[in-house]
Amino acid sequence: MRKELYLFIDGKPQKAIIRNYKPADFDGLIEVQRLSFPPPYPQELWWNKEQLTEHVNRFPEGALCAEVDGMIIGSMTGVTIDMNDYGHAHNWETISDSGYIRNHDINGDTLYVIDLCVIPEFRKSGIGKWLMQSMYETVVQLGLMRLLGGGRMPGYGALIQEMTPEAYLEKVLTGEYKDPVITFLLRCGRMPIGVAHDYLDDEQSGNCAAIMEWRNPFK
Repeated sequence: MRKELYLFIDGKPQKAIIRNYKPADFDGLIEVQRLSFPPPYPQELWWNKEQLTEHVNRFPEGALCAEVDGMIIGSMTGVTIDMNDYGHAHNWETISDSGYIRNHDINGDTLYVIDLCVIPEFRKSGIGKWLMQSMYETVVQLGLMRLLGGGRMPGYGALIQEMTPEAYLEKVLTGEYKDPVITFLLRCGRMPIGVAHDYLDDEQSGNCAAIMEWRNPFK
């Protein structure tokens, strides 16, 4: 995949490219992780070069990055799976093979998103939504049933003593709360189908995630 588009930075158009990432991009991708996920997010969960090598070798169609003026500003990574192999209850480590995607199933019907990140400088530019749209296009191109993934709930951690993650998600859905990740995913067309507990070591989200789906409208 390769596409050119314009982002708007402070009201001014700026050309960007979305494409599949490759080994020459690994240092830039790791830097995006560092800038996107500062403490208290665990540093050991950033991509390493061994994981990135698996991504480009096993499922290059699911390895996307965004570039502006030669600098990588964001990335999105997925793996194809059969959800019947995992059941309703699952966590990030299991579904992503700890980020190595050696569980990639070429016969799977679900593209599972294991990462989406954009550096802070470009988070209001629309590039995250364009990356998501590009992954939807991959779902359609490959004839898959859906895109699925766990959305962090960074607004929940401060309220963990007051309510369950399910109650927090409901308040986001009714508009009482805005969550920087879940609200973004809703704007991208993702639909919540449940909450996963102990999904990821993520203090801000109380280790929980909203499982969010996009159905292929052509299947």
